[in-house]
Amino acid sequence: MADPAEKHDALRRDLGAGAAVMLGLGSILGTGVFVSIGIAAGVAGPFVILAIALAAGVATCNALSSAQLAARYPVSGGTYEYGYATLTPALGFTAGWTFLLAKTASAATAALGCAGYLLHLAGLEWNPTPIAVGIVALVSAVVLAGIRRTSAVNAVIVGVTLVALATFVLAGLPTAARQASGNLRPEVGGAGSLPSLLHATALMFVAYTGYGRLATLGEEVREPARTIPRAIVVTLLTSAVLYLAVALVAIGAVGADGLAAMTTGRAAPLEQAASVFGIPGVSQVVAIGAVTAMLGVLLNLLLGLSRVWLAMGRRGDMPGVLAQARSGTPAAAVLLTGVLIACLALVGDVRTTWTFSAFTVLIYYGITNLAALRLLPEERRYPPAIAWAGLVSCLALAFVVDWRSWSLGLALIVAGLAWHRLRRGKRAAAG
Repeated sequence: MADPAEKHDALRRDLGAGAAVMLGLGSILGTGVFVSIGIAAGVAGPFVILAIALAAGVATCNALSSAQLAARYPVSGGTYEYGYATLTPALGFTAGWTFLLAKTASAATAALGCAGYLLHLAGLEWNPTPIAVGIVALVSAVVLAGIRRTSAVNAVIVGVTLVALATFVLAGLPTAARQASGNLRPEVGGAGSLPSLLHATALMFVAYTGYGRLATLGEEVREPARTIPRAIVVTLLTSAVLYLAVALVAIGAVGADGLAAMTTGRAAPLEQAASVFGIPGVSQVVAIGAVTAMLGVLLNLLLGLSRVWLAMGRRGDMPGVLAQARSGTPAAAVLLTGVLIACLALVGDVRTTWTFSAFTVLIYYGITNLAALRLLPEERRYPPAIAWAGLVSCLALAFVVDWRSWSLGLALIVAGLAWHRLRRGKRAAAG
């Protein structure tokens, strides 16, 4: 594959293995653990714990496909570039376009969730939307400072988040153990039906997909063929263990219905769950951890989204100004990303943005697995069965989310492909 970065300003390979893992954790340990477990609990009840495990299995297949593709094609852009290299320009564009749609929605969810936890921590009854927009502006400024400084900020954020989650689990174990017999007992039918389980699995799958950020940052990682696959696996395993521990304690302590109800309004379910533990200060620690976690997710999404805009600008699928990367930072792409996230935060809420992102990100990873199946035998690191399992799972789960979300997603994919065809036609006429 011709590297589109060769004709443009290159990014700096400043990220080692430790920084890559921390960026992966910063991408995952945010909205998924602090908000989406509550949303999924409202869909599947106590079966959300099984949904978390199933989602981890699907994510593992996708992670291994992403890892071997990133090792083969260590450039910015992730599956957008892999699709161009192994499939067709249309599928490559679709991957990039669905990533932008999914992760912009996820970033808006993170900003709104962060604002909700911050206001709840401060005891204020303000509208969280303006706060969310201000948070997006602040994080955009951090990302504009460069990957090295962004990585350092991320490391601090992840450290605080891990302390908060550990505090929640340890403090909540006694309460969860006392209430487990009633709260963890699943009911057949309704929330315990197969469609509900699959819907919750699709929602929780989105919570794991931050590992893909390492692939989109392939141009900025040292020894990418070695570092990225290892960092992806470590990130995913660590996140899965934390998600299961938090879900068991939260649902064991307050019940699935109680946790789902806590997701409404301020979208601060774990902080409210911690308040029933009866231990002073725990809910405040959890709230601080939630704020830092969602800041971390937003920061990493800004990184990943801006790099996909950069890659699409390099190939001419988006305006060329987005391909500029002076001093190793794609400033125009970062600024555009920040503006789009802020606009979506103004009109969205955590439930609608999260459900929409579930469909589009499943399509994105479906293309990832399809691209992995096109690798040559000597380029593969894992059996093709893994990519097949990921592909089938992604396509099946994509259409069990709310029909309005996948209908809107399909309409936007068609609109994106129309744009792609128009851009290619103009370049062909000019060339």
